Amino acid sequence: MKLLYITNQICGSAGLERVLSIKTSYLIEELDYDIHILTINQFDKPIFYEFNKKITYHDIALNGHTIKHIYNYITKIRNTVNTVNPDIISVCDDGIKAFTLPFILRKQRPIVYERHVSKSINVSDGKGMSFSKKVKTNILNKLMHFGGKRFDKFVVLTNDNLNEWRLKNVAVINNPLSFYPENTSSLSNKKVLAVGRQCIQKGYDRLLQSWKIVSEKHPDWELEIYGRFKHGKPFHKMAKDLNIEKTTTFFEPVKDIGKVYKEASIYVMSSRFEGFGMVLIEAMAYGVPCISFNCPCGPEEIITNNENGFLVKNGDIEAFANQIEMLILDKTTRQRLGERARLKASEYFPDKIMPKWDNLFRELVKKA
Repeated sequence: MKLLYITNQICGSAGLERVLSIKTSYLIEELDYDIHILTINQFDKPIFYEFNKKITYHDIALNGHTIKHIYNYITKIRNTVNTVNPDIISVCDDGIKAFTLPFILRKQRPIVYERHVSKSINVSDGKGMSFSKKVKTNILNKLMHFGGKRFDKFVVLTNDNLNEWRLKNVAVINNPLSFYPENTSSLSNKKVLAVGRQCIQKGYDRLLQSWKIVSEKHPDWELEIYGRFKHGKPFHKMAKDLNIEKTTTFFEPVKDIGKVYKEASIYVMSSRFEGFGMVLIEAMAYGVPCISFNCPCGPEEIITNNENGFLVKNGDIEAFANQIEMLILDKTTRQRLGERARLKASEYFPDKIMPKWDNLFRELVKKA
């Protein structure tokens, strides 16, 4: 089976890149796939995660004014697809241009779309929406639905995502887990952890406000945040303004994030929206109990409240702080939730998730 993934770039440190590295490796090593990845303007940028050496890469360079850019995009995408001649194509691009690919490629072969983020990405910016933005968002949603139904299959990550897409071709396949270590966290270090790039989506402004409440009562505990820094480092400044810079530390992304999970005793996810919440199942694999805002989409499907973690009403900063403090004070509950969290994480082993992709791809090729 020759499979071509089309995405923006795979050199970043975000969840999409991590998941793609896991999926492609499994398809190659366990199912004997011939994997090709097409990127845009990646050039010679170093790849953050480790991808299988058997993958064949194709990068197209796009530049120039808008009309030339669009023309080159269409021409170079078509040329690459004709050169590779894949049995099936899978599109991993959350941008609007991805929805044009069924038209650009004229459906010569099965095309799958993988949605890695909630549609809330178009509306959730932490502020109220202006009239013009509401109109723009409505138009964007209509365009995405128009293009989305042209794919042979439209795959989302959670059942919650199903409510966002009124499509007949939609299916749910969760992300696979990247590791499941033998040695888990002792839950004895006074560390609270968050992982993800610094942006409004991840809700670090909300997390820091919650942490101020916690830190004032428990100054011996530390909050560690790992993720690509935002230009100007606004969250560093916010931590200083809140007078919590002594108990809050920001780190750039690290490849061996497993060591970081193992040192943590509590994991927190303050996102305004998610596509799935990969960091939750990764922390849970290390037996670390998680606290998350019940945002769209993913946390509610992964966390069962008070069984393997805590779900907090989206945006309730004080309640979020209270749950952190509760786990700080009660190691017995940390251990109970952590044990059940690790059991939940086992549901996302690649050998449980990837056969679903294999079956989907083979069924579509068979029908073509």
